[in-house]
Amino acid sequence: MAAPLPLGPAQVVLLAVHFATQADINSLSSLTAQHAAVLRQDLVLRILLTHLPETIKPDLYVSFVLALTTDDAQPPLLDCPLDTTVVDGLSDDQASRKVKKLRLIHLSIPDEGVDGSTDSLTSFLLLRGYRMDEEAGMLTQLPDLLTPFLQHSPAIQTWLVSTVLPLLRRNHEYYPQKPVRYSLLEFHNLPDRTAIDYLLAETGLSEDSYDLVGRDFSGLVGPWLYNDSRWKQESFMDASSTETSATTVMSCPGWEQALEWLVLQASKSWRISLKVIEQWDGPEYIDLIDDVNMWFQEPQQRYLDLSYAQAALASAYLIPEATADALEGAYKICSKIASLMDQGSNETLQSVASVLAPIAELDSNAFPGAKTATYMRNDLLKASNPLTTPNSCSTNLLMALVLSAFLLTRAGVPCTVRRAGDLVFIQDPGEQKGELTRLLRNLSANPSKTDDACWIRARNEILWLQNWGSANSTNSVGSIRGVFGTISATYIEMEILKALLSNSRYALARSLYEDALEKPLPADAVQSTVQNCALGSFDNASNPNRSRGGLKRCNEIINAFPKTVGKGLPSIKRIEALLKATHALSDYRLVLKQGEPFSPVVLRVHSDPISIIERVLEQNAKAYTRLQEFLELGNNMVSAGLPTSNKLAKSLSAAAGQDVDRLMTEKRIVAMCIEAALREDDFETAYSYVVSRLGTSTSMTPEGCDDDWSWKAALDAGKSARTETSQKPTHLGTASGNPEIRHLEQRIECLATALRIAPANQLQEVLKTFRRCEEQLDSAIKEEAAKEDAWDAAGDLRNLPGAFDGPDPDKAYPPRNITASAAARQVDESPMSLFDLSRATARVASRNLTALSSLQGIAQGTTQPQSTDEDDQEQHRTRKRDQLREAATGTLVSGVGWLIGASVNRPTNDDKL
Repeated sequence: MAAPLPLGPAQVVLLAVHFATQADINSLSSLTAQHAAVLRQDLVLRILLTHLPETIKPDLYVSFVLALTTDDAQPPLLDCPLDTTVVDGLSDDQASRKVKKLRLIHLSIPDEGVDGSTDSLTSFLLLRGYRMDEEAGMLTQLPDLLTPFLQHSPAIQTWLVSTVLPLLRRNHEYYPQKPVRYSLLEFHNLPDRTAIDYLLAETGLSEDSYDLVGRDFSGLVGPWLYNDSRWKQESFMDASSTETSATTVMSCPGWEQALEWLVLQASKSWRISLKVIEQWDGPEYIDLIDDVNMWFQEPQQRYLDLSYAQAALASAYLIPEATADALEGAYKICSKIASLMDQGSNETLQSVASVLAPIAELDSNAFPGAKTATYMRNDLLKASNPLTTPNSCSTNLLMALVLSAFLLTRAGVPCTVRRAGDLVFIQDPGEQKGELTRLLRNLSANPSKTDDACWIRARNEILWLQNWGSANSTNSVGSIRGVFGTISATYIEMEILKALLSNSRYALARSLYEDALEKPLPADAVQSTVQNCALGSFDNASNPNRSRGGLKRCNEIINAFPKTVGKGLPSIKRIEALLKATHALSDYRLVLKQGEPFSPVVLRVHSDPISIIERVLEQNAKAYTRLQEFLELGNNMVSAGLPTSNKLAKSLSAAAGQDVDRLMTEKRIVAMCIEAALREDDFETAYSYVVSRLGTSTSMTPEGCDDDWSWKAALDAGKSARTETSQKPTHLGTASGNPEIRHLEQRIECLATALRIAPANQLQEVLKTFRRCEEQLDSAIKEEAAKEDAWDAAGDLRNLPGAFDGPDPDKAYPPRNITASAAARQVDESPMSLFDLSRATARVASRNLTALSSLQGIAQGTTQPQSTDEDDQEQHRTRKRDQLREAATGTLVSGVGWLIGASVNRPTNDDKL
């Protein structure tokens, strides 16, 4: 074989450039071996960097470069002739001039991201990698170029892992369909936060990619962190230490940007954050390439782990949805972080909610009350935030808040973790009671809550929410308690009892609050709750019938606790009377407002419930005939404690005042029925009520009470004139057979009753009516007598032929119902005087007007003027109350004296009438 041609140094360089340009690595390798003195390592690397096409795969020249840089050059390939044609015709001067014109790239790193002390091979590889990506887009070939040299320099490994690998995966493996925005060199020179934003720009954009978000943190963000140039160290003096010492704090802006992205996703699309935390166990688990092992320094690893756990806890607080799925996600986040800290368990939120184990006692000094609520919104990633600082206390608190929010949401009261935190930290009693009320209302409205097991579970959950299962119920002010921590256990139990009663769970309520060995409520609390709940059902009722709807439930409630809430309790008696009164109104048509039927609550809130009876009488024909029912209704209204218009009763004791109320209510109702009867032209019923209800001694008005109803009703009855539509009497008894005279006599009796019970300032009006009625009676009697005389004359048998043995008319038997003429014939034959007529009238009035006895005395004194000593003694025994009535009758006596022309003296204190 021929010996190597003698080539000058310049010719050797030009030939090496030619072989590199043609990618003839074998010839270049042989040439390098033959002329090692000329083709030094740096020169060959510069020739390759400048003239070797970037499209050539690294596999073709990596072995050559590796042999070149390891001083392990292969022996000359003598059997491989070198083609020196391109330099054969060149002289040394020409070759030297051409070499001087070569623009070989210097082996210097153009950025500060790599250690400046790198050797020529490291610089060649980095520069070759940049040129391959920028000129040929062969980023995917860089691992083949760099992997064989990983042991040569740490810079090569750092650059491959922290720069090449994240961009390669981002653009070509994970999201190849997305356009490439940055070249390798541009990406390497990006600011740290911008670089992280670019790496995560496509993460979680679609739900289909949610299962890959953890991969992006492990395969993109994680490797990017293995570059010391992206870390910062800050030193500050520790003011708490007595010795002068500096504390070093690690930070990584790019990592902080990734955590901020994670937290931001929790507030926008919490499922992305959840998937990241579920799929990635933290910075200890970073996906590198094969055969590459890298580690963080201990301070760096500790910083990464703590900051990642803090971001995860912050994400749980920022989940905005108040749904069961979102809260389960928050629990998974908290549980994952607790497990990474070797504190958690594998229980699900559902299983934890079913057990409701007590929460470990929390240090109240670490969470200073209302101020802690601001930490849920600000500085979540700051190390000074006690809520997100990873430790057992913060994870236990978060678990308690998540479980509390879940229990509320499951019960129909949507609640986020942040809302639960507000209830715990701000400790506003009004807010907590409002949430409790909403919870119980939703439990009642849920049709699925129909069995006792659901209510027992709900009660246990509510009690757990009050103190998070803590046995210590005497927590100090400001301590960390449950979402109902400011509400007393007694109040909560009373609200639960109300809910049970409102939903007809009487047996369960009785077993919990009456039959239990340890009663959660005292007897007085149960009694007041039963009363309030019964009245609430009463107020919400729409049907006044006691056997239906709300009134039925009210009746069942007051009978649900026979041992604790007996029927002898005053409050229960009042409710029972209220039910009876309301039920009595269900038998009648009653409309208080246009188009609005009567509802039971109107009776309880009405300022004058007795007036409702008057509306019943107006809207129901013949209702006045059921007087006894209305009297019982009024009595129940008084027993129920409904308001009355009697001022005297309010100043008396409860028992005495109620008796007065009953009496006055009875008078008012009787008067109402009398007025109703008169409106319907039923004078007979009105008259019977007047003489039987108003004319008796038991109906006397107590002193100090104003009875403006009875005397007016009696007066109206006395004024009632007989018409064609008036009700006919069913029997006459001993009354006159003339209906007109009978009616006038009854009117006089009504007026006599009015005289007896009317106040002094109203007597004059009553007397005027009385006189007019007397005149009408006198006229009717005369007219009747004249008619009877005419009839007798026309029917005298003595004037008939043959009537010789007829009986004497004076000896005939009187009729049963004596007529006016027959009564006149039974007296002396002397003409009837006006006095005689008035005396007959006074006799009728004296039947029910005992106070008018003086009228008889005057009438008898006209014929028998003498008086006895017994009358004097009786007069002195006259009660003071009767003097007012006698004053009233004095006016009537004067009217009688006017009829006979006698002088009548007014009685004085010393003289009798």
